[in-house]
Amino acid sequence: MAPWLSIFGDFTKDASAMYNNFRVYGTGLLCVMGLIVYLGVKFVNKFATVALACVIFSIIAVYAGIFDNIDGNDKLFMCVLGKRLLKDVAVANCTKDEGGVLWNYFCASGECDPYFKAENVSLVRGIKGLKSGVFFDNLFPSFLQEGQFIAYGMDPEHIEPMDRPTYNQVYADLTTAFTILIGIFFPSVTGIMAGSNRSGDLADAQKSIPIGTIGAILTTSTVYLSCVMLFAGTVDNLLLRDKFGQSIGGKLVVANMAWPNQWVILIGSFLSTLGAGLQSLTGAPRLLQAIAKDGIIPFLEPFAVSSKRGEPTRALVLTLLICQCGILLGNVDLLAPLLSMFFLMCYGFVNLACALQTLLRTPNWRPRFKYYHWCLSLIGLTLCISIMFMTSWYFALIAMGMAVLIYKYIEYRGAEKEWGDGIRGIALSAARYSLLRLEEGPPHTKNWRPQILMLAKLNDDFTPKYRKLFSFVSQLKAGKGLAVVVSLIHGDFTRRAGEAAAAKQALRKVMDDEKVKGFCDVLVASNIADGLSHAVQTIGLGGMKPNTVIIGWPYGWRQSEDDRTWHVFLQTVRHVSAARMALLVPKGINFFPAVGDKIAGNIDIWWIVHDGGLLMLLPFLLKQHRSWKNCKMRIFTVAQMEDNSIQIKKDLKMFLYHLRIEAEVEVVEMMDSDISAYTYERTLMMEQRNQMLRKLRLNKREKENVVQAIVDHHHHNDNNTKTASKVRFADPSENKENGEEEPDRDEKNETESEKDKDTKEATDPADKEADNTEKLANNVAASPAKDKKAGGDTSKGSDDVKSAFKPDEGNVRRMHTAVKLNEVIVNKSHDAQLVILNLPGPPKETYLERESNYMEFLEVLTEGLERVLMVRGGGREVITIYS
Repeated sequence: MAPWLSIFGDFTKDASAMYNNFRVYGTGLLCVMGLIVYLGVKFVNKFATVALACVIFSIIAVYAGIFDNIDGNDKLFMCVLGKRLLKDVAVANCTKDEGGVLWNYFCASGECDPYFKAENVSLVRGIKGLKSGVFFDNLFPSFLQEGQFIAYGMDPEHIEPMDRPTYNQVYADLTTAFTILIGIFFPSVTGIMAGSNRSGDLADAQKSIPIGTIGAILTTSTVYLSCVMLFAGTVDNLLLRDKFGQSIGGKLVVANMAWPNQWVILIGSFLSTLGAGLQSLTGAPRLLQAIAKDGIIPFLEPFAVSSKRGEPTRALVLTLLICQCGILLGNVDLLAPLLSMFFLMCYGFVNLACALQTLLRTPNWRPRFKYYHWCLSLIGLTLCISIMFMTSWYFALIAMGMAVLIYKYIEYRGAEKEWGDGIRGIALSAARYSLLRLEEGPPHTKNWRPQILMLAKLNDDFTPKYRKLFSFVSQLKAGKGLAVVVSLIHGDFTRRAGEAAAAKQALRKVMDDEKVKGFCDVLVASNIADGLSHAVQTIGLGGMKPNTVIIGWPYGWRQSEDDRTWHVFLQTVRHVSAARMALLVPKGINFFPAVGDKIAGNIDIWWIVHDGGLLMLLPFLLKQHRSWKNCKMRIFTVAQMEDNSIQIKKDLKMFLYHLRIEAEVEVVEMMDSDISAYTYERTLMMEQRNQMLRKLRLNKREKENVVQAIVDHHHHNDNNTKTASKVRFADPSENKENGEEEPDRDEKNETESEKDKDTKEATDPADKEADNTEKLANNVAASPAKDKKAGGDTSKGSDDVKSAFKPDEGNVRRMHTAVKLNEVIVNKSHDAQLVILNLPGPPKETYLERESNYMEFLEVLTEGLERVLMVRGGGREVITIYS
């Protein structure tokens, strides 16, 4: 524009001088523009009017000059050697005379350059005019590789250096291509979003933005494309490709074409550049401030502050610093492709958002522009992506990578604002489509994974009672299935809706703390058992219904005189079985590891009954979590004496091999032995308790009389008598031989009883009274065994008990199975970190004695085990050798 203002010498001879001039003048101009923007947007708008008038007048002057010079002019001449363009040569010195300027260049070593000797020198007019027909010379591409000479045509003889010095010949400083031209040209049309960036300052944005944007696109496209065509028909091919105008002394070509004077173009170009810079410096800080106010990028929050005049001063300072970094780079051609990538991504995302909102038929998407169609947005998106990779594939990947990093950072830190983005709409549509697809048929066995419904019990303050249940669900979620947590509140929903909302928030907080990914809800029901049944039947949607229920063990069922404590548990077990869903019952949940804990040892699976393979799959899923991954699996199966234990073990190992599950296998043989006296005694205790509970179904006064009668009757008994809490595996006949070990065993019972207290739920005074009654009843039943252990004569006491209560033979046999199985399990798995075993089916009869007996059998089966997971399958295979 003004070569005489160069500070660092002749830039036509040294390109670095041009870049240094850019740095100095660019910094000064940036400071001036920053000061103008700091004064306020009103001042910028007033200056924009003046700048616009000058730009329009400059454009008119260019068109007028092109047609005024239709025959060309003699203002610009180039010196051409053969077909190569030369620089730093005055018109008078463009000769091959010996001792002249060109002679000194090409013959400095004493021998002239072969090309110089072979070719002639000529002066060529730079501006030839529309009548010259130069348009057809410029119609075809003339892209060069870096280092090739700028010459007419693409003959290698004229464009290749041939390993010779360049002398003063003009050559390409970078490899040119159509995509490079797009990257350089594209920033000149990036002002179409200026209206959107300043939408907050517009009186009627939804009216002004469409009109202004479409008008800007049509105007700039017309001007740019027409200028390209007219310049191609007016300017010589060599001069068009001379990037810095070195062949004409750095003069501005368009200024020498304009009418009436070149100063019109010089002033207009300066004001045009200044106006574009002011518009960018006006819009960018406001966009940055809006992002900071929304809180989507936390470290930008300080830039959300405005000055007293409402100007984004801090955001403006940051914008100026970013611009200064680009100015210091010097060669803006290096930065232009990257800037084009960000603009293209911006336009591409705008097009994508519009297309998605239309295709998803979002109710709140109501574009006012009546000629809009989603195909236009899709075409725009395709063009943006295509141009990005056409311009520079590595810059495109860098820009996309930066966009992904910013998005992930925002997602990680959490944005305070939510605009209902298109991605959520896609997720909803995809979820709808997937749910409908899942309804087409049941999932294949190899796709089965536990979709968990956890029934969480609440405390009086509506917080979950057993947090470790959430930890267990989180550890089991290595299968990446669905998790739904449901709690129930007893009462009327209209009166307890607020409490239900508070309980739901408490559930969500615990789920977040325990890293359980899923959903939660709280139901209010007048009957807890019915409410749980309704939850089991209705929770879930289509193919995403839960298939596995986790429910806590009712630890206080023995302490309650009312059957509701186990009735709710058993009813839930029945309902889950009827729904053909798997059931998991962790016992001793407070001893299970937390999410952050790591344990090592064995996970023992007692495979009594094949129940769909769930026993095999659960430990495998648990081992995917860091808490259990250091544990080893051991599988035990029970065989009778008449079974072929060796063949069973071999078949089981082969089965695990096909399942690709690593585990130790052991076959445990159980002998049919006589029913021990302890089994008989334990059955007797169970039935005595049932009879006592029937008696306690009186009014409070009668209940107190019964309790007092029991106390009076057994007042002579030792007050320190303890209820047996561990299975005694030896027969009563062996007590004499093992008499020395009995004190240790009682001490162990005390320890286990104290340990169990941690896992039992707190009881109210009525429950404590029932607890005392239970202990007294146990003392009644345990007194014969105690007397025998003490070495006294117990035969009379036993005869009295048996005469009063005759045990049912079926109960005795079931109790015998539970005792013997527990003896084997404790013997093999006493040091296991987790014992997984089959949960027997609940009794079909719902009367008190059968349900109480079932609960007692489960207690006996799991006695002496710290962590137990009882599993009942849903009646289908969940694991296959083909998965």
